[in-house]
Amino acid sequence: MQKNDRLDNNNSHCDVANKTNKRMKTKEKIKNLLKLLPELRDNDDRLCCHIWFREAEKQGIDPFEFKFTDFLKAYSKHKFTSAPSIKRARAKLQEEEPAFRGKKYHLRKGTYQKDWREITGV
Repeated sequence: MQKNDRLDNNNSHCDVANKTNKRMKTKEKIKNLLKLLPELRDNDDRLCCHIWFREAEKQGIDPFEFKFTDFLKAYSKHKFTSAPSIKRARAKLQEEEPAFRGKKYHLRKGTYQKDWREITGV
């Protein structure tokens, strides 16, 4: 084993810690957005757009002037949270905290129908 290989292996725990920290930040962003805008609970595309809009602002980019091709370049260089990461974090949050589940979840699981049956006595 060469000296550089050992250094790379010793720092691998830092990469894992950074990814975990970034994931937690993404989860917190999502939690805040779902509290503020409950309609995002059922729409991953809109959720991604809201997060990217805020990330652009934090990077000092005017989202209204930002060219789409520039966004694509920045996205490919990991300057923005990836859509799959946002979707995974949203799903995990909704799994852990049912209060953040949207209408589509309840329709799919039949919880609205169950409530309706209890109210109407059917």
